[in-house]
Amino acid sequence: MWGKSTAAVFLGLPLSVLAVGFAALLSSDQATTTLPWLLLFFVVWIAVMTCTFLFKTGLRAWLWMSGLTVAGYAALHFLKASGLIRIAA
Repeated sequence: MWGKSTAAVFLGLPLSVLAVGFAALLSSDQATTTLPWLLLFFVVWIAVMTCTFLFKTGLRAWLWMSGLTVAGYAALHFLKASGLIRIAA
């Protein structure tokens, strides 16, 4: 139980930021859709932390969530560095 709880606490936030960030960046009109996505952040964060307890063991929770977080941030970095995603000013 401690493994799942610590995975939820330490990896839930960055994974939620990644999910909401991708949704906001991939929207067609970032100026009008960013605020609603940010308002949904808390709901996404709670959902991610809740889904952590669906894993069979704490080790699996840590491995899957850390793998998703690293892969997601690597993909985000690649998309921004290649110019495929831009932040609207």
